[in-house]
Amino acid sequence: METEILEQYMAYLSIEKGLRPNSLEAYRKDLQDFLNFLDGKMRSPIEPGLETPITLFMVQLHDQCLASRSIARKASALRGFFRFLLREGRISEDPTRVIQRPKIGRPLPRFFSISEVNKLLGQAFPATPLGLRDKAILEILYATGIRESELIGLEMGSLHREGEFLFVVGKGGRERVLPVGGFALAAVDEFLLKGRHLLVRNITQRALFLNLQGKPLSRMGVWKIVRKYALKAGITRQLSPHALRHSCATHMLEGGAGILVVQEMLGHVDIATTQIYTHLTSNDLKEIHGRSHPRGK
Repeated sequence: METEILEQYMAYLSIEKGLRPNSLEAYRKDLQDFLNFLDGKMRSPIEPGLETPITLFMVQLHDQCLASRSIARKASALRGFFRFLLREGRISEDPTRVIQRPKIGRPLPRFFSISEVNKLLGQAFPATPLGLRDKAILEILYATGIRESELIGLEMGSLHREGEFLFVVGKGGRERVLPVGGFALAAVDEFLLKGRHLLVRNITQRALFLNLQGKPLSRMGVWKIVRKYALKAGITRQLSPHALRHSCATHMLEGGAGILVVQEMLGHVDIATTQIYTHLTSNDLKEIHGRSHPRGK
């Protein structure tokens, strides 16, 4: 059936769209790669619920280190194919709404390995207000994957200690609730107990993390904190606060979290943005499948 559907689409591209033989061959190869991927998962292109397989296919493309233009071409081929099936009445909704053309030339952000994170967060922090603050900041960035702008915007009421949740206001004023975890919560508690009150200059100041002047941190201030402790941990690569955000997403995916969960954590409106954060190897996916699927062993 898949071969028949593919040939119908090829005829459509040739006759109605007037594509040249070289373009037709490129479309055929891109779509055949996807159909082979579906076949390996015992799925059909005309069955519902293909959003996850399509997402995993895009993840695999990133894992193969294909050029952005190649990934964009394959994404375009998929969108055209499923829109054709939708117009022909073979499917009831377009599953490619979860993808969009990747930005050409957009590099993957740098990230910390798990061992580097352990070195970064496991080092001795000064038992001073700034040392306690810096420890809490690094733990929060890694635990939640929030942006530095979101970190700066955290207020005293942002942390729900009993539920171990963090209320974050992201881009466009969109709010989300994120789990914090015990390590980050303990670090913030210690900062609040022993450090923040020594930095406060104005009792009306609601920002959670303050600088020496008792004012909210700047983005550059957060960058300097990450860079300072990365160097102390022996990590000499140029890494920004965003590296901890990317590390959070990467390590969650490696640990078996679904891409939709990571999308929610990072506050991405479009899942295609989250796909940029995925660079799981095929062995990672195989291992996760074997551990999580009832018949994956």
